Amino acid sequence: MKTEWDYTDLAEAYLKRPDYAQSAIDKMLETAGVKKGDCACDVGAGAAHLTLKLAEYGLNVCAVEPNDAMRANGIRRTSKFETVQWFEGVGEHTGMEESKFDLVTFGSSFNVCNRQEALAEAKRILKDGGWFGCMWNHRDLEDPLQKEIEDILKREIADYNYGTRREDQTEVINESGLFGEVVYIEGTVLHEILAEDFIEGWKSHGTVQRQSKDKFDVINEEIRKVVEAKGQEYVKVPYTTRIWMAQVK
Repeated sequence: MKTEWDYTDLAEAYLKRPDYAQSAIDKMLETAGVKKGDCACDVGAGAAHLTLKLAEYGLNVCAVEPNDAMRANGIRRTSKFETVQWFEGVGEHTGMEESKFDLVTFGSSFNVCNRQEALAEAKRILKDGGWFGCMWNHRDLEDPLQKEIEDILKREIADYNYGTRREDQTEVINESGLFGEVVYIEGTVLHEILAEDFIEGWKSHGTVQRQSKDKFDVINEEIRKVVEAKGQEYVKVPYTTRIWMAQVK
């Protein structure tokens, strides 16, 4: 089963995307009360950025990803973990067994689902007392480099917006009536990354691609010019990992 948005052309660039803040992931796992050997389902697992962290913690992970190219990268990156299995599926229809998981996560994928249907599916596959969590890495828009990039996006894309990925997810979760009180977690991380990798990583931004249409290549070239003008081999990029989680009622 496929999603409406095709990430095939973005799959390689996704490998350049930053990891989530470890402090935020640790707090999520602590809040959920999961332990080594428990079962997690990572939905929209992509290139395994979150899947890897769950596996490293010792969880048995079913990674669900609709896109073949993204899933292939994820399989390769998690190949050393016998505790990770990959499946084709989407947030609304994971294909997973009912009441199996202690934790169901959506890493930068909840916004590409019908969120109410995805919450119902998460409830279906969670054990009693299991936890749902969704998260994104948000660029610090006060950072000087990010400000310059934002100027490019707003100049080239009329009415540019971030979509639902920068929204507070609390009301959406509450609206479902399926979960208890929403817990919000955030953690900051400063990524030091090769300038070239940072530039290439922008080619993975589906939100920008969908809104820019035929200007996507132009935007990426403008971002390249801004970054290369810094004359630095590495750039430091601040992010905030934001997580919303809730326990099954």
